[in-house]
Amino acid sequence: MIGLPIEDLQRVIRDVPKPVIAKVQGYAIGGGNVLALLCDLTIAAESAVFGQVGPKMGSVDPGFGTAYLARVIGEKRAREVWFLCRRYSARDALAMGMVNAVVPDADLDAEVARWCAEIVEKSPTAIAIAKRSFNADTAGIIGIGDMGMQALSMYYETDESKEGVNALKEKRKPEFRKHMK
Repeated sequence: MIGLPIEDLQRVIRDVPKPVIAKVQGYAIGGGNVLALLCDLTIAAESAVFGQVGPKMGSVDPGFGTAYLARVIGEKRAREVWFLCRRYSARDALAMGMVNAVVPDADLDAEVARWCAEIVEKSPTAIAIAKRSFNADTAGIIGIGDMGMQALSMYYETDESKEGVNALKEKRKPEFRKHMK
């Protein structure tokens, strides 16, 4: 296998000619954070929490999770998200540009339905062309992701990467540096 299966899901989100809306209530951490980012629009409940854990676990999303995040929120902020692995409130994510709107938890379903209703009133062909145009600008990230995911699958076979999983299972802090060559 080249790369990891998440790439297939990421491509479906990008390639479907209709807007994909992420509705986030609760935690969007790690891969969930990347999927929310990759969706065309993201609406979050006030209780939503965003962030990355990859480097804490010996992992990373070397394509859309890094390069596209940098496009969306700026490179300095994207580096902060990945290097520090902090958690961000829905309001923080909105301020950074990771989400389009934040609503009270009880209003989340209704707000997503309102956005969908607005979109379906528009020309489906014009929407599809707009989506393809947006995606064309970041199409090179697919190649970066392909290369990165292939490297990541090899990295997962290393003792350093396995240390993150073992530490989680053993409920201890990982000691990544002891595995460096």
